[in-house]
Amino acid sequence: MRHTISILVDNEPGVLSRIAGLFSARGFNIECLNVAETTDLDTSRITLVTSGEEWIIEQIIKRFNNMVNVIKVKDLTPLTRVEREMVLVRVEARQETRPEILRTADIFRAKVVDVGPHSYTLELTGDKDKVTAFIELIRPMGIKEIARTGTVAMTREIQDYKKRS
Repeated sequence: MRHTISILVDNEPGVLSRIAGLFSARGFNIECLNVAETTDLDTSRITLVTSGEEWIIEQIIKRFNNMVNVIKVKDLTPLTRVEREMVLVRVEARQETRPEILRTADIFRAKVVDVGPHSYTLELTGDKDKVTAFIELIRPMGIKEIARTGTVAMTREIQDYKKRS
């Protein structure tokens, strides 16, 4: 099962290395990883996506909680949350494909962030499925380069909404 884990840590050198080391020592893959400072410059949030059985993820979370620089760990998987990715795609813009590229960008609400004589660079933010669908539709037009952030996530304010509906 796919798990999205949020880890609040001290913003210090080596913390990310120790977190990643815990995964590699156990032979687990990190599917995506994002790290950035929070509103407190001394604290960073790591959003990590991995796959594994429930009991294994629980063991990893217990190990995270015992690490010195870890403030808080939360498996967001069972919670109501907002997840987003961002992608930049440089696509070949030939005269005959330019209108189709712009229509596709418009449908997905992507922004044209750079225009060159032979390419457009498009920016798109959305959930993983939206980003993947956009890339697959643009691919036949000739992707020259791609940069994708991976998942960032936060829980929604109201967690018991599903229970009330």
